[in-house]
Amino acid sequence: MILLCRAHVITIVPCICLILAATGSASGMISAYMGETIDLQGYSGGSPTIYLFVTGPNLPVNGVALHDISARADEGHFTIVSVDNNDRWDYRWSTNAIGGRLDAGTYTVWAVDRPNDLSRLAVAGYTTITVMLTTPTVSVSTPVYPGTLELTTSPEGAFVTIGDAYQGLTPLTIRGIEPGSYLITFSKTGYVTLSTPARVEPGKTTDIKGMLDPSTGSLAINTSPPGARILIDTAEWGTAPVVISNLTSENHTVTVIKEGYLTAQHTVQIIHGQTIPWDVMLVPASLTTGTLQAAGNVPGFLMGFAIVILLGIFYRSQ
Repeated sequence: MILLCRAHVITIVPCICLILAATGSASGMISAYMGETIDLQGYSGGSPTIYLFVTGPNLPVNGVALHDISARADEGHFTIVSVDNNDRWDYRWSTNAIGGRLDAGTYTVWAVDRPNDLSRLAVAGYTTITVMLTTPTVSVSTPVYPGTLELTTSPEGAFVTIGDAYQGLTPLTIRGIEPGSYLITFSKTGYVTLSTPARVEPGKTTDIKGMLDPSTGSLAINTSPPGARILIDTAEWGTAPVVISNLTSENHTVTVIKEGYLTAQHTVQIIHGQTIPWDVMLVPASLTTGTLQAAGNVPGFLMGFAIVILLGIFYRSQ
């Protein structure tokens, strides 16, 4: 920045830590941390001496000397630097050795060709640079160590998902997991799906054990006539009418047996938490036998048609 005033030319080129092209200096502003040393350099084309002072937050309005912020410029106190034979001057402003403490904020450094404070610059040649002082910060980078999940279920062989991602079957060990909170889901055919939160700590193993409850439902069986024996997957469960509880939620083969009637067999899907009704109309064995005997001389295709009708009556009852 160059300002012509009273035939004097004064320039100020700021830098930080001897870097002439400091960030922001081209626009007349530089940034520094409080306590940092700022190099101020410039040229004067007529005055052998430069008078420096600064204004800013909580300082007297007309400025103070750079080397001692208790020395007021309107009382004749300045930081005085000499101009060399090449019309060059420089000053290292150590912001931590100034006879006091500056607050964080934006300051203006004034370079004047005579000992005039801010209130008397109308009769002086001067130029300025804006300095923004900020509080130093300390950033500590803490290494993050992955953790481990140890997953087991009773019974074993459950599918494991973390979030929406499938991981494998239990028992399962998963290493290299970023620390944090996760939702783990265990699922197995015939059992109620279990979801549980888990917290993975850095460098530690988190043990999660899932106790899976059987997924069960009920089957209500009525037969006509009543009193038929009921077998489910070859195991006998009493006589109809009967309600059978705690059946696992899957497909079961149900067999209905009663003397004098055709045995009925059907696959029934049990749904968790529900009671499935099943009504069975048994077909008398004598009816089938008598029908076939009466049809002794009936052509084969008619006999087959009669059997289909009888079986259709039976299955419509299911």
